[in-house]
Amino acid sequence: MSGAVLLAVAAAIGSFLQGWDNATIAGSILYIKREFNLETKPTMEGLIVAMSLVGAVLITTCSGAIADWLGRRPLLITSSVLYFVSGLVMLWSPNIYVLLLARLLNGFGVGLAVTLVPIYISETAPPEIRGLLNTLPQFTGCVGMFFSYCMVFGMSLMSSPTWRLMLGVLSIPSILYSILTIFYLPESPRWLVSKGRMLDAKRVLQRLRGQEDVSEEMALLVEGLGVGGETSVEEYIVGPANELAEDQEPSAQKDQIRLYGPEQGHYLVARPVTGQSVLGIASRQGSTFAHMPLMDPVVSLFGSVYEKLPDAGSKGSMLFPHLGSMFSVAGNQTKTEEWDEENLAIEGDDYASEAAAEESDDNLQSPLISRQTTNLEKDMVPPPSRGSIFSMMQGNDGEPIGSAGIGGGWQLAWKWTERESDNEKDGGFKRIYLHESGAQGIRRGSLVSLAGGDKPAAGEFVRAAALVCQPALYSKDLMDQHPIGPAMIHPSEASGKGPSWGDLFEPGVQHALIVGVGIQILQQFSGINGVMHYTPQILEQAGVGVFLSNLGISSASASLLTSAITNFLMLPSIAVAMRLMDISGRRSLLLGTIPILIIALIGLVIGSLVTMGTVAKAAISTVCVVLYLCSFVMGFGPIPNILCSEIFPTRIRGICIAICALVFWIGDITITYALPAMLSSIGLAGVFGIYAIVCVISWIFVFLKVPETKGMPLEVISELFALGAKQAAAAANN
Repeated sequence: MSGAVLLAVAAAIGSFLQGWDNATIAGSILYIKREFNLETKPTMEGLIVAMSLVGAVLITTCSGAIADWLGRRPLLITSSVLYFVSGLVMLWSPNIYVLLLARLLNGFGVGLAVTLVPIYISETAPPEIRGLLNTLPQFTGCVGMFFSYCMVFGMSLMSSPTWRLMLGVLSIPSILYSILTIFYLPESPRWLVSKGRMLDAKRVLQRLRGQEDVSEEMALLVEGLGVGGETSVEEYIVGPANELAEDQEPSAQKDQIRLYGPEQGHYLVARPVTGQSVLGIASRQGSTFAHMPLMDPVVSLFGSVYEKLPDAGSKGSMLFPHLGSMFSVAGNQTKTEEWDEENLAIEGDDYASEAAAEESDDNLQSPLISRQTTNLEKDMVPPPSRGSIFSMMQGNDGEPIGSAGIGGGWQLAWKWTERESDNEKDGGFKRIYLHESGAQGIRRGSLVSLAGGDKPAAGEFVRAAALVCQPALYSKDLMDQHPIGPAMIHPSEASGKGPSWGDLFEPGVQHALIVGVGIQILQQFSGINGVMHYTPQILEQAGVGVFLSNLGISSASASLLTSAITNFLMLPSIAVAMRLMDISGRRSLLLGTIPILIIALIGLVIGSLVTMGTVAKAAISTVCVVLYLCSFVMGFGPIPNILCSEIFPTRIRGICIAICALVFWIGDITITYALPAMLSSIGLAGVFGIYAIVCVISWIFVFLKVPETKGMPLEVISELFALGAKQAAAAANN
């Protein structure tokens, strides 16, 4: 996974520069006021600080649409160049108006970075470590603030500190960011697929995954072009073909799917469970979420799937019981090449149209667009994994604990269903996302209490939850316009439909926007700005200021040093969050850390209202502030941006995350300028009391509205949102 990790680290430098700039302007404004005599002009002082926010808001309004039009990489390059140019202009700044222009350019760079970095990381990261990598911007931003505060503190100890140098140093790390974005970062493979550039996407994936065969992930990315169709949740039994063939009627063979591995003649069979699905029953009766009357159906759907899925890291939790033989690991290239040649021989060469010939390649057309469906028992084969990044991983006892496929233990397959009407045969393809179900009563070696009267059989079986929908490449409208054959159209034609504002009104997208916008608003009003504003005063009461003054450090320098200490204290907590993001999950971290925020805020309220000794008050306030900050950066800090980068379909992901980022910036500006007025009107205790109430509302919102997305491919998340939104609409109509 080193390719995706290095790309995420390189992209996260944009957040490092954002944190660096936030800290330098906070320290240098003290010296800017002196030079331009702004002590009596608080409006101009506030404008210098806020001009970066203004630039971020302005650029965010259009960055999403541009990102979906031109791509992620060009905007990341633009962001790096803006950082560099703004740093040089701030270093020069002969007057306050040039400084304001430089701050505006800097805001443009910040806005692009905040919008594009999470998108880029999510679209290039494997599902298993996507949460970890998307927490990197929070970590690098905090590191940038720490080093910047240390730099400004060191300069403040000089006999004549210069604010121009403090601000201009930003251009030095931005040079590295510019070099990386121009010469190292590739375009997002998901964006390339959305534009029909299949070969370019394949090359990027090969570089990211460090392997030649990326057909599985290419298939997933192509399927991401079609989200929101008629989707159903079904259940399949997966096992060896000879075991499932026993006591099976011939008619049942039409519904089964063969799941091929790299060895000739070696495959598993997935067969639909007849009768009522255990998953469906569980989601209505056995699910913890089903008993909550106000619970969003989207959360219930995600929750029921996760309740039925075994822990991805647990022993024996995998879709295929013989992963070592069913899906190759590094070293099986020879056998897989022979297997692919056999598939190609069956397919023929008439798949691609002449117009799309340049965009096709063997790895994509076999077996992504397979003609076997019409010749070999009506089944479609998922691509064999050749040393895939999702290939099995060995646990301490040597037993596989992961799964091959499209990531997170999910498998992608297709099925051809045939219907007869008026003596004519008609049919259609179905796309199926499979994941092992951990339903109670089902275990390897036996089939217990199967719905619909299935008989127990010997052998190894697993039960799999399945999302069944029409494939992105099986569009009847496009096939009427460009008939290519009985199978599927070319991926480049499926990507012909670009993003449009009308897509925002699709039920699944609307539901995701409610989650994204809601959690961004609540994050801004949860109190982080107020606590950060109050932290230097808390540390001063704790005696840090007295200690530093005894060392001969001025009050301005002491304030900078305490800010550096505050940011340093948050780094270990962010590191813990990076570790837990893909283990505990986003939803679990939010539900676990928000109560700590509430407790810390209540403690600050008590410390402000109750009369107590100076030492006791300082101790309580310090503990509460540290507790709040450490809990915030573990949950409410990084997770809103992570969720917003995961829950939207590829074709409009840029537009949607820009809307969420715009809400973020507007909330940031509102809180920043409302805080002084709130402090003067209701006092510190009243402000923290309001923040505590908002955190209570946030916990309720997360519990009722925010689903768990850890380990899921982005395309599966979008499909579940679309399905859950339709269930919500149906429930509302009933």
